[in-house]
Amino acid sequence: MKALFKKWNDISLVKRIIVGLVIGIILGLTIPEQASIVSIFGKLFVSALKAVAPVLVLVLVINAIAGQKSGKKTNMKSILALYLLGTFSAGVVAAVMSYIFPTTLTLKDSATDVAPPSGVGQVLETLLFNVTTNPITAVADANYIGILAWAVVLGITLKKASETTKTVLQNISDAVSTVVQWVISLAPFGIMGLVFDTIASNGLSTLGEYGSLLLVLIGSMLIVTFVVNPLLVFIWARRNPYPLVFTSIKESGIYAFFTRSSAANIPVNMRLCEKLGLDKDTYSVSIPLGATINMEGAAITISVLSLAAAFTLGIEIDLMTAIILMVISAISAAGASGVAGGSLLLVPVACSILGISDDIAMQVVAIGFIIGVIQDSAETALNSSSDIVFTAAADYARERKEGLKDAHKEALNQ
Repeated sequence: MKALFKKWNDISLVKRIIVGLVIGIILGLTIPEQASIVSIFGKLFVSALKAVAPVLVLVLVINAIAGQKSGKKTNMKSILALYLLGTFSAGVVAAVMSYIFPTTLTLKDSATDVAPPSGVGQVLETLLFNVTTNPITAVADANYIGILAWAVVLGITLKKASETTKTVLQNISDAVSTVVQWVISLAPFGIMGLVFDTIASNGLSTLGEYGSLLLVLIGSMLIVTFVVNPLLVFIWARRNPYPLVFTSIKESGIYAFFTRSSAANIPVNMRLCEKLGLDKDTYSVSIPLGATINMEGAAITISVLSLAAAFTLGIEIDLMTAIILMVISAISAAGASGVAGGSLLLVPVACSILGISDDIAMQVVAIGFIIGVIQDSAETALNSSSDIVFTAAADYARERKEGLKDAHKEALNQ
């Protein structure tokens, strides 16, 4: 059995998901009357996601913040600013694209019990009460806002902890990530059940809405890759950004597209930074940190899927609520897991401020896994390549400033 499980995991997750997707469509078209048997795989998969997601958010965010190095002279302030601007800008692009091309989803459960927020005041009230929830209660009730708040506070306080404590945190984080990998390794079976249930209940027409959702996601990522990121590089470094952008896509993004793991792409990015002649003291910190907190693609996924859920439920979102949603998407994206599909588990964070229940949010997450063969690959490619783009931009900006200072001193001496 162990050998069989190893062989199963040796097969690419993308290939396994494609097989599960195809089998689900075939079974849904041929034996729709067996829904009670086949669809149980989808229900179990969603249930497993709901069980592991709260713990995942808490542990990963605590470890990411507590593990940040301090006292070492690097160019990290500029890079962190770019990471923040890039992630927030990605959320803005995703929101704009979602409003231009609104997408609705077919959800299995009735949503008549969802109470939309009456306005930004109610959203802020809900946000504040969720933030101050007891941490144990927050985890038990899947209150992701409370979980995120406690994770940030504990992460900051644990930055001064001993290295032994930080090692324990890292070990716990690794253990939780391993559990998530186990759950996600079962995604092909879950997707088979979910697709079967969808096809058996609604026919092939439902797949069209998945295509529309995927187009909004990929379109947003392309805009961020070729418009937003180059603009930020130009503003920061005052140089043509596209040679750097194309190099990062070619030597980092393509590899990340197939590995679907920012963590697995760290060695690739480190070698590329060395090849570009960047400061080692900086990129040795920024690249591993970026694999954890620089999540433009994750911000896009979280924003688009949560807004799709809102449109599906008929929830009207005003400007201030949309801004809050973008901020929450940017913050929660920083806690996205390094494993495939990790950002999908953070969609409930954004959904919770819109009054959308965890059950509904997890159905949206499940839909995300169905399109994840392409979505997650493109998301990881954007996340990983932007680590290079922003690290290099900050380094180029510093070189430019130092060059201007040297030129100014030389002019004064003359």
